[in-house]
Amino acid sequence: MSMKPRKPGAAGLSKEEMDKIVAKGLQARAERMKGYREQSLKIHPWVCARCGREFTLKNLQLLTVHHKDHNHSNNPPDGSNWENLCVYCHDAEHGRYDDETGADGFEEEKTDTMTHNPFARLQDMLKDKK
Repeated sequence: MSMKPRKPGAAGLSKEEMDKIVAKGLQARAERMKGYREQSLKIHPWVCARCGREFTLKNLQLLTVHHKDHNHSNNPPDGSNWENLCVYCHDAEHGRYDDETGADGFEEEKTDTMTHNPFARLQDMLKDKK
């Protein structure tokens, strides 16, 4: 079995069809994000919920809407799953979440016991020196 990357259009779609699908997905995402962002800005104060930085119309683009449960599809109209965070606190929050969940793509091997003991022969080596 060959593991070569697929060529564009290999799935039976033309480049134009794939471009339309991507554009439609990006537009839907933008509409969804605009919807809950606008709602959150109406409901919550323009203050970062973590660091307390205040925002005005001039710098409002630096205030993001964070989903507390990290589920971007969970958008209750009362805003209970949202908190406004500045871009810095938002990045820090997602960094913490990625560290906790292993969302960076790397999973650590978890073992209950060590498989190697670097000091296993230390006692014998000390006896040999005497």
